[in-house]
Formats: sequence, structure tokens, C-alpha cells
Amino acid sequence: MNFKNIAMACVAVATLSSCSNSSALKCINTAYLSDSIAPGEDFYGYVNRGWQKAHPLTDEYSRFGQFNVLNDAAEQHVKDIVLSLAESNPKEGTVAFKVSTVYSLAMDSVRRNEEGAKPILADLKKIEQFPADKMEDLFMWMHKNYASPFFGAGPMEDLNNSSEYAMYVSGVSLGMGDRDYYLLDDEANTKVRNAYRTLIETQMKNAGYNEADAKRIVENVLKVETSLAEETWTREESRDMGKMNNVRSAEELAKMYPQVNWSRFFSETMGIELPKSVIVTEINTVKRGVDLLSSLSEREIKDYYLWEYVSNASSMLSDAFTNANFEYAKVTTGVKEQRPRWKRALAATEGALGEAIGQLYVEKYFPESSKKYMLELVENLRTSLGEHIQNLTWMSDSTKANALKKLAAFTVKIGYPDKWKDYSSMNIDPAKSYYENMHEVAMWHQADTYSKWGKPVDKTEWGMTPQTVNAYYNPMANEIVFPAAILQAPFFDPNATDAENYGGIGVVIGHEMTHGFDDQGRNFDEKGNMVNWWTDADLQAFTELTQKLVAQFDAVEVLPGLHANGQYTLGENIADQGGLRVSYTAFLESQKKKGIDVNSESAKVAGFTPTQLFYINFANIWAGNIRDEEARRLTIQDVHSLAENRVNVTLRNITPFFEAFGIKAGDKLYLAPEDQVIIW
Repeated sequence: MNFKNIAMACVAVATLSSCSNSSALKCINTAYLSDSIAPGEDFYGYVNRGWQKAHPLTDEYSRFGQFNVLNDAAEQHVKDIVLSLAESNPKEGTVAFKVSTVYSLAMDSVRRNEEGAKPILADLKKIEQFPADKMEDLFMWMHKNYASPFFGAGPMEDLNNSSEYAMYVSGVSLGMGDRDYYLLDDEANTKVRNAYRTLIETQMKNAGYNEADAKRIVENVLKVETSLAEETWTREESRDMGKMNNVRSAEELAKMYPQVNWSRFFSETMGIELPKSVIVTEINTVKRGVDLLSSLSEREIKDYYLWEYVSNASSMLSDAFTNANFEYAKVTTGVKEQRPRWKRALAATEGALGEAIGQLYVEKYFPESSKKYMLELVENLRTSLGEHIQNLTWMSDSTKANALKKLAAFTVKIGYPDKWKDYSSMNIDPAKSYYENMHEVAMWHQADTYSKWGKPVDKTEWGMTPQTVNAYYNPMANEIVFPAAILQAPFFDPNATDAENYGGIGVVIGHEMTHGFDDQGRNFDEKGNMVNWWTDADLQAFTELTQKLVAQFDAVEVLPGLHANGQYTLGENIADQGGLRVSYTAFLESQKKKGIDVNSESAKVAGFTPTQLFYINFANIWAGNIRDEEARRLTIQDVHSLAENRVNVTLRNITPFFEAFGIKAGDKLYLAPEDQVIIW
């Protein structure tokens, strides 16, 4: 099952360097500050140029930043946990046995290379040998067993009643990820498309097909996926929540897409009766998929299925398959060296049994004191955001009341789930191949998802594991979530200055809170239901402000001829700005209670006022290097702006930042008050 979800808004947050040249600073190394770049010309460069020089990109990375520093540390901790489980000689059937077995199978390159394509040959043969009059059976088998050709479907929280699950029918995910790769003929997109052609041909040869058949499969796959791309939403359309909420009865679904036996589809792929209603998120995209299903030749459909199967299986087969994937990644991201096998094996193991590992991770690496500190910090930020809402000049009192109601209802999850997943029914057998076991894992997770149908939504469930270095806001639960791995030194340190913590984790908290009121989050009420709680005038004012912010980012040229996409990144840009504003207000209040003037000489640490340190730390968390290929790919596919723009463009709208560093008219980053965009 691979249907399109409504994505949770994530911070994709970076982390801080552990070294410091001042005993009073725990997160900032002032030696990295540039003497040759003025804060008002390029604040990102002023703060981070030294870090960039000290951390040149190695061949393994297409980008490397503070995020990777902490992620690497968490990864090493997880590796230690997994290896210790293997050394304990765990009893067969236990979670420890399952974790250590998956990792061991992933690491066994000798066995995987000896097996080659053997683990999938029976299924490829099955696809090839399905008779022409049984193509519907083959379609059902594909959806049940491995992929989601032509369209996707599955249960998720109901947009209109978040306490229940709705059944969603959605457009299919494209092999290259974005429609532009298929439809635009400029040099950059053509280069990626040619690399994708090479990938398909190489992988089909690895699977045992001769050159002629492999080339035929390439053409048929590109024919199908290009046709699907023509009706796939643009990046900007994909952020329109209202456009997704297309509730249709079972009868209407059958009339819209009569080529599909929907009763059989739900019965055979999910084991459930035909739902009384579904939500069709992309009506025309699904229609194109269904039309292709009924109009393509048997050969074209089978070739498309063959590639779906091989593509999904490739990372679990021999080095020939994983090396081919890497050759494609080199073109799309600019990376020069494949990640070490142990890192790839560890990622697969976490994908299989993430919460089982997470439970051990928090026991060893997450102190409860951090959770208590964070809860207090969150409440400070909640109070601050409430003040911001109350003081808005563009919003009416009635809409403010609804916004405050939603803010008060935020659920806060910190560290780890209260209830852990039960993996006892997952079967892991070391006698079987790595691929066979991972297929079993995929089927287990698919069954786990389908089992939710007809039950109340489990509000305790987490969308990330505790060892994930990130955070998120879930609009349909109205919750903000901070996994344990992001809540540790040096990013979050109870012994750091308040300026560092508020400029770091405080901004992250404010970022996630603001997602509840960005261009997508604003569509949901305090219960997580898609309800319009805005007056028409307030919505118009909000839209006018957001379009000004869009224009600020659109004006940035990322690479020659490639501009940032302000509309696609709007939600994250709103959250970045909101996080900064809200955290700074909370920071000021915390210092006021302590009798500290944040801009005074007497309060300086390492030669900087607390306010300056607040903004330095904010820029510091985004320090990093990136290859041009990866910058292009992220600009096309990522809802987050590139790190430099998250800092420089966002700060142009923050007057206290100008005051802290003496930035004035004529400086590159300066923006007159009347041109600044203040949303939350």
C-alpha cells in the first residue's frame, strides 16, 4: 500500500555543534563567526561560514549540516543498541531476535550477492504468466502484495471527523517523484529523466531480462508514468487542503471510475467491505490512472507492474541492484559515495521495528528531566503565541477567539509514546532471504494500517520514532510532537544559556505550533476537523499577507535560472517566521522575570547580548553545506526552503533582529517596516 497521505508538517530541523570556545556557551562556537561578512549583508554566512569551512562535504553526503551531526550521534547510539541485542543471543521470536536478525540479513552482502535476483524471480514470473483474461486478478494481487499501480487507497484520519478513519483514494506516486521531470525538456530535467531510463534498464537486466526486453520496459514505463504525470497535481496544488476533501459515496465512486470493481478491490486488497463513502483526494489524477488501467495493452500494463515490483524490491537485493540505485542518486543529488552498508542496514531495521528500538533508546539516552524541562518550555511558548494572536491587527475578535481555542487544545507529545507497538505477530525467519523477510515486514505494516478501519482513531499513536531527529505538527490530531533524539545536548541543553535554548529548541517549538495556523493548518479546528473558523475578511487578509511572503521567497534565485518556490514552501516559511517571533517573545518574558535586560552590556556573554545570541543560535542550527544537484532537487521537491533562505529571508521581517545587529537602510537584508510581512 502506497497511497498518498496528507503530510504532517515537519521542521526537518538541524542540530548544533557540540564544541564551544566559551565555557558559558554550550551550543555556539563563536570562532565560527565570520570577520569578513557583515550581519546585515548575509547573516547566514556571518554565523556559519566558519562552520562550513570546518565541515566540508564528504563523498557520502549530498548535503551535511548540523542536523546530520546529531543524526549521526543518534545513529551510532542505535547501532550500539542493535549490536548489543545480537550479542545477547536472543531467543527466537523475541523482539530482540527480530531486530538483530533483520540487521544481520541486511549486512550479509555475501548471501545477498549469491542470491542476486532469485528472491523475486517467482513473483516476476507470476506477473508475466497471468493470462490476458485475468488482468483484474493481477491488479488486485499487485495492490495486496507490494505496490499501488495506477492509484492508491487506504484508511487515514477523516478530514471531517478526526476521531474516525476515512477511506482515501489518491493519485499514484511517480517514480521520479515530481511531474516536472516527465514534462519539462530543459537540460536539468532531461538529465534526470535520462538517468531514470538508465536505472530502469539496468535494474531489469539485473532481474534477468535481456537488453531488448529491458529497453521495451523502459519505454512502456515512461509512457505510463508520463501520462500519469500529465494529470498529477503541481506542487502548488498539492497544498490546497480544500481541493483534497472530495467525499464521494460508494455509488458515486462507481460512477466516476466504472472500470474498477470497487467491492472486490476493497475486499481482496484490504479484507473489508465496500466503504459507504470515500475521500478522493485528486479526482483527475485517479481518473487518469483508472483510464490507463482499462486502455493500455496487456504488455504495457505488465511492464509497468514489473518495474513497480523490481523498483520496490531493489534495495533489498544484491549489490548490483543497490549500486544501480546509487548511480541514479548521484545524478539527482550529486552524492559521490554510497552510504556505508551498516547505515543502510540500520535504516532498514528501524523502518521494520522502529518503536522496539525506540523503547530501548529512550531507556538509555533520554532523561526524564529533559521531558519536564520541555513541557515547561512548551507552555511558555503557548502563552507567547496566545499573546501574538490577541495582538494581531489584521484579525477580527471572533476569529481570534477560535484561534485561541485551538491553541489551548494543542496536545503535546514529548520524547516517546505512552503505548508501544506490539511486534509479536511479525514473523522474521533467518532461513529466508533478506528480501523475503522485508516483504513480510511490509505486509505486517500494511495489515497494521488496514486493521485500523472501523475503529476509533488511536490518539496515542506517533508518526515518528523516538530516535528520529525531527519534530512535527499533525493537523488532524492538533498535536505537536518532539521525539527524544531532538531533545538532547547540544541542541537542547538545560545548562545552556536561555538565549541558546530559546533560539534553538524554542524556535522549533514555536515553528510546530505555528503550523497549526499556516496555509494548511488553518483549515482545521481545535479537534482536528476540517472546519472553516475564519471570517471571509480575515481569510482575505491572511491570504494577502501570505502572498507577500510568497513573493519574498520567489525572488530568490537558488541556482542560475532556478528560483525558490514561495507558494510550495509557504507553510514552512510561515512556521519559521512564527517560530522566531513566538520564541523571542517567550524569551523576553523569561528574562524579564529574572530581571535581565537582554540588550544590555552587563548581560553580554562572550561579547554578545542575549538577543544577539538568540538570533545567532537560530542561524547556527541551519549551518550546512549542500551540492548544487541536491539544492535543485530540494527546490523542486521539498516543502522546506533551503537553509540559507530559511535564515536570511525570514529575518528580513524581524525588526528586533535589525536592532540587535544595527542593520539599517542600505544593508542587503534590511527591509523597511512597511514592506515586512508579519503574520503570527
